[in-house]
Amino acid sequence: MSGPFKSDPVDASQRQLFPGNVFDLLPTDHDCYLFHDLFQQINTNSIESRYSPMGQRAYHPRKLVGILIYGYSHGVFSSRQLEKRCNEDLSFMYIAGKNCPNFRVLSDFRKDHAAFFHECFMQTVKLAMEMKLASLGHVSLDGSKFKANSSKHKAMTYKFLKEKEQALCTEVDALIKQAQACDAEEDAAYREKTGYELPEDLAFKQKRLRTIKAAKKALEAREEALNPGKPIDAKKQISFADTEARIMGKKGDFDYRYNGQISVDSDHQVIVGQHLSQNANDKQEVKEGLDSIEKSTGQLPEKMSLDNGYQSGSNLEALEQAEVEAYVAVDRGEKSHSEPLADSTRALCKADFIYDEQADCFHCPGGQRLVLKHRGKDGTRCYQAEAAVCGRCPYYGRCSKSRKGEGRTITTDSHEGLRRSMTERMEQADSKAIYKRRKVIVEPVFGHIKNGGFRRFSVRGKEKVAGEFSLVCAAHNMKKMVGAIMTGSVCPEFGNTSIQWG
Repeated sequence: MSGPFKSDPVDASQRQLFPGNVFDLLPTDHDCYLFHDLFQQINTNSIESRYSPMGQRAYHPRKLVGILIYGYSHGVFSSRQLEKRCNEDLSFMYIAGKNCPNFRVLSDFRKDHAAFFHECFMQTVKLAMEMKLASLGHVSLDGSKFKANSSKHKAMTYKFLKEKEQALCTEVDALIKQAQACDAEEDAAYREKTGYELPEDLAFKQKRLRTIKAAKKALEAREEALNPGKPIDAKKQISFADTEARIMGKKGDFDYRYNGQISVDSDHQVIVGQHLSQNANDKQEVKEGLDSIEKSTGQLPEKMSLDNGYQSGSNLEALEQAEVEAYVAVDRGEKSHSEPLADSTRALCKADFIYDEQADCFHCPGGQRLVLKHRGKDGTRCYQAEAAVCGRCPYYGRCSKSRKGEGRTITTDSHEGLRRSMTERMEQADSKAIYKRRKVIVEPVFGHIKNGGFRRFSVRGKEKVAGEFSLVCAAHNMKKMVGAIMTGSVCPEFGNTSIQWG
């Protein structure tokens, strides 16, 4: 008796009598078929010229980039795991055409072709727009931190780098003198050089010294670029593994990271622009974000929404110059209070002061003028009221925080007029409705990417990391296109039209 359980088919362990296709075991609506058809649309002419007909034949770059994109879209990022999937997983085998590139081939291809991945991303954007999945009617820009291929435990401060360099130089000099003395003694005794232990120790110290010097030089170059002519803070540190990564984080979670910036179209959450930043905040990212969108699509969006992290003068200026209808959330200090000024419990904020752009001064609710007192080298401006007048003002206790009895100060820059204009725009009901859509446009995309498993880069150095980030964004766009085709939202004119989707 077989009992209540099903038995295995008779031919489960037998060879097939007639020839068959192993991919017939896959469901006819498996996504690998659509991914394969989309990969055939990728133009690889720019990279094919690098290959030579001499020597052993190489895997076609379209095949390799297809394996990488398919892997990234399915949460497989390790080159070793990709090789394993190409050996064991039917869908990966279909994408690879039953080829199985060695993990070194996949890893080297990912490291060596960052520029090509930027091109691949732009091709996915154009393909998505041809399929009417993006219109650039409303685009949201946002950034998120991804861990670098490094560790905060593999780093040194500038002070320790200098101390370690000096100590290693002393040790290396001592070892060289000791080795020379040892050689001289052995020459005199045996007329033959030995001394195996000393040279090995010396080689290790010299290698360590080169690493220290390279890291110290990279830190000095970085700080000179950020703060020209200023002395380097002894607490500034740098990673040995990836000298171009930066310490980023919040609430105690600090590590070496990069800031990935994406611009997402509201229609189907297609990424239409992306770039990688070394800045821990988003105050300088709009211009490069706009350039990336224009480079990928050939045009700029009609509307753009951004959170308050982008509320800086340079960002607002870039949006104004590009003539993009922008909706940028206002910082808490810039917002007007909902409570009336007569409420004695409410403190006065910057929004309560009226900025006179022509006279370049602020007017306080008490009628006093705050005049320009100081200009910083970074473009900041400090305005201050007279202490004697402030002391007689009925709002003084709710306005000035000075313990020395000084007049109220307000710090801003040359873009205060742009900030005020944006504050007025964001107080309107229709502007709030447009901005409210931002959180359902761009934030879920980062959620999909990170929940899909990508939280750490596999390569090092900004150029290579930027290439991998382009690969991540291209994989997201491919996944969006496949999803749209499978649900019947679009019907492309390429690929296997005999398969019924949707």
